[in-house]
Amino acid sequence: MIIVNFNKPEFEYDVHSLIKAFFPKENVEMYYTCSPEEVSDQNVACTHRNMEDLTQEELADVTATFSIHYEEDHIQILWDNEEKAKFTVDFSDRRETKNRLKQNLYELLEKGSGQTLPWGTLTGIRPTKIPMKLMEEGKSREEIASYMKETYLATDEKIQLSMDIAERERKLLSKIDYENGYSLYIGIPFCPSTCLYCSFTSYPLGAWKDKVDAYLDALEKEIDFTVETCKNKKLNSVYIGGGTPTTLEPYQLDRLITKIQNSFSFEDCVEFTVEAGRPDSITREKLQVLKDHGIDRISINPQTMKQRTLEIIGRHHTVDQTIACYKMARELGFENINMDLILGLPDESIEDVRHTMEVLKELDPDNITIHSLALKRAARLNIFKDYYKDMQMENTQEHMDLCAEYCKEMGLAPYYLYRQKSMAGNMENVGYAKSGKAGVYNILIMEEKQTIIALGAGATTKFVLQETNPDGSRRIERVENVKDVKNYLERINEMITRKRNKMEEVKWH
Repeated sequence: MIIVNFNKPEFEYDVHSLIKAFFPKENVEMYYTCSPEEVSDQNVACTHRNMEDLTQEELADVTATFSIHYEEDHIQILWDNEEKAKFTVDFSDRRETKNRLKQNLYELLEKGSGQTLPWGTLTGIRPTKIPMKLMEEGKSREEIASYMKETYLATDEKIQLSMDIAERERKLLSKIDYENGYSLYIGIPFCPSTCLYCSFTSYPLGAWKDKVDAYLDALEKEIDFTVETCKNKKLNSVYIGGGTPTTLEPYQLDRLITKIQNSFSFEDCVEFTVEAGRPDSITREKLQVLKDHGIDRISINPQTMKQRTLEIIGRHHTVDQTIACYKMARELGFENINMDLILGLPDESIEDVRHTMEVLKELDPDNITIHSLALKRAARLNIFKDYYKDMQMENTQEHMDLCAEYCKEMGLAPYYLYRQKSMAGNMENVGYAKSGKAGVYNILIMEEKQTIIALGAGATTKFVLQETNPDGSRRIERVENVKDVKNYLERINEMITRKRNKMEEVKWH
């Protein structure tokens, strides 16, 4: 366990994220030396308020301690009670203060651990936002690269990747109306089973099969509300995700998509995606429903083409099923198919990854999304980590480069990128696509350029407003639906009222 002491609540999240990036297997906890009264509820990010609360047994597990002391005009960093850095800051400029803190802490961690991080001090999930904003301000690639190198200490490779993707994103989004347009997300929170790494809102279909039609009833109420309140806006994209949307029976899929298409104007809609997802949920009848409704963009997600790994992570389909589903979709005429992969899965070697990419090269999908495994707190792989501790879970730059090279050979170029906390190898997720096949919704959800109205259990609506924050970013207001399906069904009118109140507050009309 690593403990970080603060003499007052400032920048805890940033410090925690950076230390965790260097020591991913350590439990990093944050404590305060100030009095509890000085720590406001919104800043509490620790189990204990003070190290004095620790038992002798807990103290025995401590492998390192850091102390962050904020003084009037400087910050002092101690590592195991030895001063390692002391630097002047201007606390009136919070962005610059945060960057200085992270730069100094990064240099200490780099020297002390003997390792570097490909993204440097960048711990946020949307690194392409930085070059995107600078491009919009008219900065050249050279100026952007220099800024990202000096400010975030990222590697040249990651800087180039983020700039390349930002340029492609700008072109893809050039026809999207941010102010008067919006996108629609509809969540289907059911899955055949819960995967080992999953922390999304999803429930085993077996336990909820009798409630799916009631869930669609509730969704239809949200759809009707959205049609009413967004009648003066332009619908630009629709994404049905989950969970696994194809856990719905063919008649339920038909009911939902018919409702959507009969309710909204699609005059300005550039994309309608259904994340078919798990091969064990896909049938010819379900694919035919999608095709009959004119939906061409779907996902069929293997995650890996190694059968043993599928069994370990709880995917109840076979490699052969994945290939058969893909070929069936092609036979039915689908011309824009995405396939998701995860790097860093238990006991997967780089040769296993190479084998997976060889199979995908033979199949020739239109999109491939390369995910780096992220061990979220709610995932079983993290909850029962002691059981899986002897399994290798590795993702390196070599793994990422291997996949990038295969994608290049297949005519796929990177078009969107995002990161998550606790990612294997501190890497990233990258979406690759053939020319003309990139997913607009994927960029919109990551870059937070446009309002997304989200319907269903666990869905979060984001209103992206025209006014800006002090740092120049767009102001974003969120409205969250309850995650539990039972609560969602019982409180659907409350969910609608929540959205209505927020729409009135932000003047969405």
